[in-house]
Amino acid sequence: MAITGIETCVLQGNFEWNIVKVHTDAGVTGVGESYRGGAVTDIMEYMEQFLVGENPLDVERLFNHLVQETSGHGGTTGKVVTAASGIEIALWDLAGKLLDVPVYQLLGGKYRDRIRLYCDCHAGTAYELEHGAHAPAEEEMYAPEAYAAEAERVLDMGFTALKFDLDIEYRDNDPDPYNGRLSNAAVEHKRQIVAAVRDAVGRDVDLAFDAHWDYTVESAKRLARALEPYDLMWLEDLLPPENMDAQQAVARDVAVPLATGENRFRVHEFKDLLYEQAVDVITPDPTTCGGLAESKAVASRAAENYIPFSPHNVCGPIGTMACVHLCAAIPNFSVLEYHALEVDWWDDLHAGADPLIEAGHIEVPEAPGLGIELDEDVAREHLSDPGTMFA
Repeated sequence: MAITGIETCVLQGNFEWNIVKVHTDAGVTGVGESYRGGAVTDIMEYMEQFLVGENPLDVERLFNHLVQETSGHGGTTGKVVTAASGIEIALWDLAGKLLDVPVYQLLGGKYRDRIRLYCDCHAGTAYELEHGAHAPAEEEMYAPEAYAAEAERVLDMGFTALKFDLDIEYRDNDPDPYNGRLSNAAVEHKRQIVAAVRDAVGRDVDLAFDAHWDYTVESAKRLARALEPYDLMWLEDLLPPENMDAQQAVARDVAVPLATGENRFRVHEFKDLLYEQAVDVITPDPTTCGGLAESKAVASRAAENYIPFSPHNVCGPIGTMACVHLCAAIPNFSVLEYHALEVDWWDDLHAGADPLIEAGHIEVPEAPGLGIELDEDVAREHLSDPGTMFA
């Protein structure tokens, strides 16, 4: 049994969803997904030469083989690892189908039958994407009342955990667009947003806010302290990710739980965050950081330090279901991101008849592999580059 080739395509959802299929001479195909952006599928196709003829069941060895073969191309981090992540997920799907077991069983078995989601939501039309880039809306869209109204709407869908973006361009960049310092007025506006949402949903709903790496250490501390009364699940990505000492300085000086991790790669880049207690919740992206086995290694190190594991996930159904299997197999899993509320055809992308999400949860599937298949007819309608669907 051997790998015979791969195929890729890019779907344009609210982000670019990079899809890969891995073929074998056994007639069985695995499907995976990588997050995000341009050139990821080009790198996957380059990696095909290192896969053809290999045993598809050697999942972890093949991932490391891809990293080694591309190390001279920056293969130990960045988009090269992201491309390998999608292939690794497709290999797990293949292995499960070949062995007639669900992927979670290959990862060690499951701790839970349902995976709880938090819904990443936005105030009115305040968040729009053009090729993955944030397009700011008019100022009135960022009124605290708009956030509260959206929170109530999403709560009615059955979600019990919510997250909003708290970085707001027209306020965060005033009076200086470059220095990362929040004015007192900006901090107060954010506090009002958080207060409005908390009042709208009550204290029993888990509530998180994301700042997208924008602020200085002193601004991060001032913001976190202003939000202490609101019992947040976490405050995410306050600082740029490069300086772990700065992250640690904030973590040791504020009471609000801090989360970060989505733009780090492989287990090595998480080590200091976890062992130096510089984070309260770790949020790697399995479709970015190295796939399911690498993410499980991160989760194990987090568990060693009593830190919950809550993956970042902005994928379509394929990547999301890969995360579901991973989260089922991890003892310290907390909650998984769902980030496609604006994509009304998200559920149409999989071949199943029923919606994947019910009452803010996804059932862990028992079918072989990921337990999900891409509906290629629907996918063809949403290609980023029309005419480049699988052959």
